[in-house]
Amino acid sequence: MKGTAYLRRYWQLYALLIFPVSYFIIFKYGPMYGILIAFKDFNFFQGINGSEWIGFDGFKEVFAMPDFFKVLRNTLMLNFLDLIVSFPAPLFLAIMLYELKIVWFKKLSQTILYIPHFISWVIIGGIVYQVFGTQSGMINNILTSFGLDAIPFLTDKKDWLITYLVVGVWQSAGWGTIIYLAALTGINRELFEAADVDGAGRLRKIFSITLPSLKPTIVTLLIINLGHMIAIGFERPYIIGNTAVRDYADVLSTFVYRIGIESGQYTIATVVGLFQAVVGLVFVLGANYTSKKLADQSII
Repeated sequence: MKGTAYLRRYWQLYALLIFPVSYFIIFKYGPMYGILIAFKDFNFFQGINGSEWIGFDGFKEVFAMPDFFKVLRNTLMLNFLDLIVSFPAPLFLAIMLYELKIVWFKKLSQTILYIPHFISWVIIGGIVYQVFGTQSGMINNILTSFGLDAIPFLTDKKDWLITYLVVGVWQSAGWGTIIYLAALTGINRELFEAADVDGAGRLRKIFSITLPSLKPTIVTLLIINLGHMIAIGFERPYIIGNTAVRDYADVLSTFVYRIGIESGQYTIATVVGLFQAVVGLVFVLGANYTSKKLADQSII
């Protein structure tokens, strides 16, 4: 009875939940019915219910494909390298922005750094080819004008990998500073004033005050990134990649697109997508378990 009275009193708050809950039911939980395709010999004309059950034969076929393990390796490799290269970049940028004393220059720098996040990957892909193209790229044109050899940024696998990581940092680092800057504003200014009295320099204050104060935020974001190790976006590897570097550029998302959309093997594509979701869930649960352990040890 008490719960009913509470519901009647605050019915407006519960009414506000109708739209977000409906969104998740319709667009998140509703499409999960399509998971059945992974266990059927899906026929487009017969539909999901009319297609023949094949059990785990689709999984056996996927795990027998050499390309599957290659794209799985590429996905983990690119995400791991992104974690090493792209994860620290927003932290360094945020600290440098925080240390700036000229307000107008600080705001201008933040605006410039945020812009790449709002640019479509299609446009970024065009910029990449204009800057790093072997034949007509700006950098190689400058190199060849000085009599130097052109660098195959987009056609050599190792050079492409470096280009992929650099472009990722450029696109995401600025936007990633927002969380760190918010955490930096919460640091007690008296700590810096006390450090000034003790004669500490700027680097000493960064290592003794700023970074320790950011430890909870760093650990939390690191755990979140580890939870998404198996997931990878489609646009970046698809647009920047090409057939010459497919050994590195072909990942789970592009593999699903090629198998499911281009080849029409919907069962295989669904199996790969389901596998990715299950492994991603394991990573997320593992990250959640780790975060709780760290919280119990008073680290975060």
